[in-house]
Amino acid sequence: MSDISRNGGGPGGPPGRIGIGLELDSVHMKILEVLRENGRISVSALAERVGISRANAYTRFEALRADGVIKRFTAEIDHVRTGLGITALIFVTVRQQMWRQFRAELARMPEVEYCAITTGQHDAMIQVRVADVAEVHTMVTDRLANIPAVKATETVFILDEVLRRPYVLPSDRDARANRPARRMPQEAQGDVPLGKMRFVGAAEGRAALRKDD
Repeated sequence: MSDISRNGGGPGGPPGRIGIGLELDSVHMKILEVLRENGRISVSALAERVGISRANAYTRFEALRADGVIKRFTAEIDHVRTGLGITALIFVTVRQQMWRQFRAELARMPEVEYCAITTGQHDAMIQVRVADVAEVHTMVTDRLANIPAVKATETVFILDEVLRRPYVLPSDRDARANRPARRMPQEAQGDVPLGKMRFVGAAEGRAALRKDD
């Protein structure tokens, strides 16, 4: 296929090419940044946000899809509202000769949202979303435990999902480097983040003991 964006490459470097792989420039990255905020944005609005012509935005967008940089569009939902308020990570140790069976059995479990092969103590990490703790218990003790490929498991419940991005980009690091550091207001510095826990330094603890004496 011929070069894309030949007539309107705009700022950011040479046009991309489809074939051996699309060469991403700063304009492509900006398009991906905008789509991360709103995947249903119109081409006209996308072009305005990025600062290029509508034709250029459409050509670049279609190139990103055709080359597989943009794999698909989907919806982000509130799992609690849909009745799946419990999220757990299950770390699995797999018998090394039985990976094929492990993958096949995992594909039959609709509760599994994500699975990755990992390094370290365990071989894989499974993320599941279910309605209650009892479902996690059943899945671990009845279903996973009865798969011959599974040697051992360790379960961790997620208490709060603090941060979840649709995806990250190399340009995010550049933006962070150019952003001035923000100081927290003085009255907020002593707050306990997310209401979870607060560590007290030894010096602070000793001062409190002296007051009690």
